[in-house]
Amino acid sequence: MATSDAPTDDALEAFAAYQKFEAELRATGEFVSTEGLGHPAMSTTVRRSGKGIVITDGPFAELKEVLASFAVIDVSGLERARDIVARMVDLLGEPMEIRPIMGDDFA
Repeated sequence: MATSDAPTDDALEAFAAYQKFEAELRATGEFVSTEGLGHPAMSTTVRRSGKGIVITDGPFAELKEVLASFAVIDVSGLERARDIVARMVDLLGEPMEIRPIMGDDFA
């Protein structure tokens, strides 16, 4: 039986399939890195207020969705990124966003 502390069998199977796909991306040289992120309850939020900088424990807002991890891929263009992320979503079942890494020109 799955709990919030233990992944389901389906989640374990999905992750194993994703790891195989990640190995394919490593072989093509498109995979750069990936990192899991800590639970939102472990967040520290730093924001500016009228009284200066305020630092608080916990997430910045009531969350409906959580950013759990990120991956960096180096691809020829947006179409290839779409193909890769579509496969990731198919394997893991969770929605994902594609964002370019901001360049020196902030574009």
